Amino acid sequence: MTVPTAHEPHQPVVAESSDGICRITLSNPPANALSIAVMEALQAALDAAAGDPEVRVIVLAAGPGKVFSAGHDLKEMNAHRSDPDAGRAFFERTFAMCARLMQSVVNHPKPVIAAIDGIATAAGCQLVASCDLAIATDRSRFGVNGIDVGLFCSTPAVALSRKVHRKHAMEMLLTGEMVDAASAREYGLVNRVVPEQYLNQIVDKYAQTIAAKSPFAIQLGKHTFQAQSEMGVAAAYDHASKAMVDNMLAADAEEGIAAFFGKRRPEWKKS
Repeated sequence: MTVPTAHEPHQPVVAESSDGICRITLSNPPANALSIAVMEALQAALDAAAGDPEVRVIVLAAGPGKVFSAGHDLKEMNAHRSDPDAGRAFFERTFAMCARLMQSVVNHPKPVIAAIDGIATAAGCQLVASCDLAIATDRSRFGVNGIDVGLFCSTPAVALSRKVHRKHAMEMLLTGEMVDAASAREYGLVNRVVPEQYLNQIVDKYAQTIAAKSPFAIQLGKHTFQAQSEMGVAAAYDHASKAMVDNMLAADAEEGIAAFFGKRRPEWKKS
């Protein structure tokens, strides 16, 4: 993968791949703010993983510290208020880049698992909500607290409102109050809450389980899931039925079913 590795210091994002799992780590302490540089590096890592047939699952994590991601870099953004246009062009660039990044996670051909140990706020919470799965430690907290500084988190609301109940989403958006990990699980923002010392173990188990499945079926399934969720029931069944037909005709389904009846481990084709 043509992205920074763990052996290159002072990189805002670190990507490492092993056994079909690409671990992408935010490394912009202390807040892992989503500056332009961080978003560019994260986008590059996601794009590289998308084109790498060896990668089957992505784990999105953060380096050691108390913050998964505090969202946009407000210092970087505020510095552009002195621009001739009062920062409009820079703000437009920032939010367009963020929108593309979040959609890249949602529409990524590989499943993306967020591993959260710490605080995820504003666009950081948006990033968690955009991932397919999210595993959090019991000390993690979540919020869309832009309202505290006069900013309604409208873009984080896009991801949040598609993962949690609308009333829970509006409560978080209107009050800016932090939500603990247990409440985040109840709301549907995260899948599991685990003790800090077991986070990597649990995330790795999820990743390894998914990586062992058919890459074709996973990619088709994720795409179909996202597409049908935006449709009415009749259109969703029509779309999903066509996907099932395509899936049944695929080599991996033929191999998987033959392996099931032959009581052996299937040998999947690479994506």
